[in-house]
Amino acid sequence: MKEFSNIIVKPSNNGISRIKLNDPDTYNSLSLNTLESLIQCFEDFNDDDKTKVIIIEGIGKGFSAGHNLKEINSLKGKPEYRKLFNLCSKLMISIVNNKKPVIAKVHGAAFAAGCQLVATCDLALSDNNAIFATPGVNIGLFCSTPMVAVSRNVSRKKTMKMLLTGEPINANYAKEIGLINDHFENSKLEEEVIKLAETIASKSNKVVKIGKEAFYKQLEMPLKEAYEYTSEIMSENMMALDAKEGISAFLNKRKPNWKNK
Repeated sequence: MKEFSNIIVKPSNNGISRIKLNDPDTYNSLSLNTLESLIQCFEDFNDDDKTKVIIIEGIGKGFSAGHNLKEINSLKGKPEYRKLFNLCSKLMISIVNNKKPVIAKVHGAAFAAGCQLVATCDLALSDNNAIFATPGVNIGLFCSTPMVAVSRNVSRKKTMKMLLTGEPINANYAKEIGLINDHFENSKLEEEVIKLAETIASKSNKVVKIGKEAFYKQLEMPLKEAYEYTSEIMSENMMALDAKEGISAFLNKRKPNWKNK
């Protein structure tokens, strides 16, 4: 696994791999360099057979404040702006398209593109004091790319309120509106994240991959097309060895022995 200057990567431990944003001086901003590192890291884990689940978190005071405004201010012209925002979008798409479920472990602030990253991850747990915001409107830069991820997890009016006011929301409200799954005392967050990751890692790699891909594809389809697509996916899934093993294990009241095939 390649080493990076601004993220810490911990390869698989019992199927769980970890990514730690490590730029606390900029509140783990998603700079061009960090975005490129994250994209490479997710590509590496996507191809790593030992990795079953990926956890992403931030080092220091919080998760991520979003883009580095000093860096943005130094960019020259629309082509350089486009490069930055396209790179951020590439990261988010790579997470959605990754074969492995991704869990965001959040403490402190997750703002702007940092909030986008939380919304993009398949699952998200935070501590009780975490706060989330899409505050771009406050500085004249509407959070247009973050709203893509947030609006696919949160209802329209609640998303629009976040976008139009730029005001932060707390962990309890973030759970209520579906931005995160749950929140815990800081002392229990690691335990709860690992518990969730271990539960997912105990399943068949192949089946989880099939399900994650199908989940995101069917979301964008009309109802009839979605049912036709998922019926075909389930028929293909039934041909997998792990489907036969899982059903046999259930009927014989034993623990399944996954082959990931």
